[in-house]
Amino acid sequence: MTATATALPAAPATPAPVPPAADAKPILQLVGVRKTFGSFAAVDGIDLDIREGEFLTLVGPSGSGKTTLLRMLAGMEAPSEGVLSLRGVRINDTPSSERPTCLVFQSLALFPHMTVGANIEFPLKAKGVAAGARKERALALLDLVRLPRSYYGKNVMQCSGGERQRVAIARALSHDPEILFFDEPLSALDYKLRKVMEKELKDLHRASGKTFVYITHSLEEAMVMSDRIGVMQAGRLVQVGAPEEIYSRPATRFVAEFMGEVNVIEARRAGGVWRAEGIGELKLIPPPELEGADAVAVVVRPEFLRFVDGDADNRLTGEVFNEYALGSRIQYQVRAGAKTYLLELSRAKAWRGEPGQAATIGWDARDAIVAPLA
Repeated sequence: MTATATALPAAPATPAPVPPAADAKPILQLVGVRKTFGSFAAVDGIDLDIREGEFLTLVGPSGSGKTTLLRMLAGMEAPSEGVLSLRGVRINDTPSSERPTCLVFQSLALFPHMTVGANIEFPLKAKGVAAGARKERALALLDLVRLPRSYYGKNVMQCSGGERQRVAIARALSHDPEILFFDEPLSALDYKLRKVMEKELKDLHRASGKTFVYITHSLEEAMVMSDRIGVMQAGRLVQVGAPEEIYSRPATRFVAEFMGEVNVIEARRAGGVWRAEGIGELKLIPPPELEGADAVAVVVRPEFLRFVDGDADNRLTGEVFNEYALGSRIQYQVRAGAKTYLLELSRAKAWRGEPGQAATIGWDARDAIVAPLA
């Protein structure tokens, strides 16, 4: 084992410029994977190819099954049904210690009495790797995660939260796994540090060339870091795609509503005309699979709504009753009947009226997402 460990490649200093190709070979494959606890199916029939070298993020509400799925991928749970394969070899019952993978926990699970270097080297020491080779690898990984080499002898509890996060990632990379799994590793960090770590994790992914599988509740994390996003609902994967595809072309109303704030309008067709309560006739561009539907959900994101003087395909009038400053943007709430609509504008295009005034808002048909009603 020592000889193998000493051959571990040094961490590259710069990230690769090109993300993994869409036709990259799968490294992990799931076919019909289920996990049941009694009569409850926490994961219910997952088919998924995880591509080699990609950054895949699983998102979904609490109870959607993403943590259970991650634990099966990492070897901490065995599937109740289905097949989990690594490079074509069935690994359903292969323990985590025998898989070329590593899991970065939400709690980090660092040893508080050890130095940074000792924490990074721990997996290699447990496998009998010589001290010199361990230190060489630890120093290379400190470079990769952008920590000074002087931190090698520093007690890990003297590090900041963001620094400990980097140490945990370096330890996960120490024995050169092929796949890294992340269980909401940034959730305990403050907002500013999370934003820094999001970008650094993305850079680290490119630099390491590893496959990253990440779970989070944060849509911002998923959008910033991922090559692909998988959205889970009630134990199932309801859509997998690139961030822009998930955001702009959600497969269901659930995906649209989960991936950020939206305005949802129920539209029904009568006599060939689409209508919505409180608005009247609507101009829509439904996808081919919904052209024959009698009812659809029209999803308009706040950034596509605007205050208008008539220059919009679809319009309604309501009362502006709230506004919220969001840094460079301002969000408005407009009440029309029993429904409230959200608009979001840049400060340069801010509304000049006063709260309580009536205003006409609208959007163009091309900017709306038309999804199944259910």
